Amino acid sequence: MDSKFIEADELGIRLEKMGNLTVWETSPAYRHQHAVDRIRTTIRPPAPDSAVCECVHVADVYVQFPDGSLKRPDISIFCRVPTEQDEAITLIPEAVIEVISKDYEAKDLELGPPFYLGHGVKDLVVFNPYTLEVFHFTEEGKQKLSSPAQIEFACGCQCVV
Repeated sequence: MDSKFIEADELGIRLEKMGNLTVWETSPAYRHQHAVDRIRTTIRPPAPDSAVCECVHVADVYVQFPDGSLKRPDISIFCRVPTEQDEAITLIPEAVIEVISKDYEAKDLELGPPFYLGHGVKDLVVFNPYTLEVFHFTEEGKQKLSSPAQIEFACGCQCVV
């Protein structure tokens, strides 16, 4: 991983690279982190008789996509434990959950959906903790919900946003 991403993190800035576009965001506030923590406690695997996904979820780690893009989703959900332990994860998440930070709505609602869906993420959920709006993006389109909303992902995992 590029050293500028590590340096930025030390300064309290989150850097992401989507193709040729570098996007930055200040470190999240308490409301944001509280929402991430609350959502993670609700993530559940599919029913045991159909369990093909372990629903491994991690918060705030770099994921490197095949085109070299680096994203740092608030929550990434994988069907198995990624092999990378000390560097950016190269396994594509089954689902991503983003929590909007004030003044960064465009990053998550406009740039995020085409990026994630175009790179093989099957479900993207964007939660706005200020309005309690929940947006669920899939290849089939966008669904707008209100929090609390029960979401079932294509991989079978479930959560409440």
